[in-house]
Amino acid sequence: MSQAWKVRSGTEEVPDGWELRRVGDLVSLTNGHPFPSDTFGPTGDVPLVRIRDLGDGPFETFVTGPVPPSVLLRDGDVVIGMDGDFNLVLWNKGRAALNQRLCLLRPRGGVDIRFVAYALPAALKIINDLTFSTTVKHLSSSDVLSERIMLPPPEEQRRIADFLDAETGRIDGLTGMRRRQIDKVAERYSAFLSELVVPGAGAPGARHPLWPWLPASVATARLGYLARVQTGVTVHGARDRSSDDAEYPYLRVANVQGEWLDLSEIKTITIPVAMARRSTLRPGDVVMTEANGNPDNLGRGAVWTGQIAGMVHQNHVFAIRADRRRLIPDYLSALLASSHGRTYFRFTSTQVGIATTSSSKVLDFPVPTLDLRRQREVVKEYEANRATTRQATDALVRQLDLLAERRQALVTAAVTGRLDVSSASGRGAAQ
Repeated sequence: MSQAWKVRSGTEEVPDGWELRRVGDLVSLTNGHPFPSDTFGPTGDVPLVRIRDLGDGPFETFVTGPVPPSVLLRDGDVVIGMDGDFNLVLWNKGRAALNQRLCLLRPRGGVDIRFVAYALPAALKIINDLTFSTTVKHLSSSDVLSERIMLPPPEEQRRIADFLDAETGRIDGLTGMRRRQIDKVAERYSAFLSELVVPGAGAPGARHPLWPWLPASVATARLGYLARVQTGVTVHGARDRSSDDAEYPYLRVANVQGEWLDLSEIKTITIPVAMARRSTLRPGDVVMTEANGNPDNLGRGAVWTGQIAGMVHQNHVFAIRADRRRLIPDYLSALLASSHGRTYFRFTSTQVGIATTSSSKVLDFPVPTLDLRRQREVVKEYEANRATTRQATDALVRQLDLLAERRQALVTAAVTGRLDVSSASGRGAAQ
């Protein structure tokens, strides 16, 4: 491929022999069908593709009844989610029905659809970044069709697509390996923690009469006998300010990240002093959220160490204040993070789209009755293992980020003609 460049419209650099083309001239677009919800089910005639089904997971929903032939997917179609992040996939999961708020692209003559699938996401990302929305961002068919991409001759399209299939496949393989390693680290940490905080957690034999995931030999006490649970500040709409008002730093649900607190962004709130006094966090309080989209994360608690003076907490964040003569806050945090804590809140939560709990459920949480000496031993092991686990996980996440950056850089260079794939080193380009 020639590396000469020419300029189009004063802004686009296009390699010699390539053209700047509208996507609408290269593909046909078909929007998904608004299937009635009463035709949905866990089984049925045809798998139904919704935006959530663009990943690698199995189909969750099927549709029964007539399906317009135009929305029956086949391998090799490009599918785009029209809401949210505007995700794009080259379809490879077989025959399926395309639901509304997605579209499919099929190539016109002289177009390798794989090249389009590699080139188009960068344009969709620009639309996403420039689209303002207070809720969910939406993409239109005209947005897709009016975008422009650089298009080489058909043979060059095929060479670039073949090259990227091979190189991104290697990167995706490494990415999958790193994700499995993250999952394995999490599994090992979970197993360690469960055995540490609940004596004999994995032992066979009789089970607890109230909590069947616990051995019968484990003596427990209600958390309500060992701690107080405080709700936080309820924020109402506009109200008249008074001379008794003051401004306070404000801990929200978004700041509570499982066993850790993310204090990188702290809001403030102006409320009466008396209200703040009732909801001010103290060092040693264990904070946890009332609701979470992932039931496995509901009930995890982090210990407030007083990083910000005068911090009040949101109504949807519980502050658990332990009686330290009987319960060490860090032991409670470890217990909430263990499979015992996750199982309790998963099975006692109310879930309609999002898992929620209540102060009464928190007060009923069964705490193994370990003496303070044993609790301190548990906390010491817990903190050491937690730090090691987080370091390992953070290192793997950084590798994932680096792989994603390399993948995107490789794709961008190839589909814009900045990388001559006929002379690229192949495997070395992905490393």
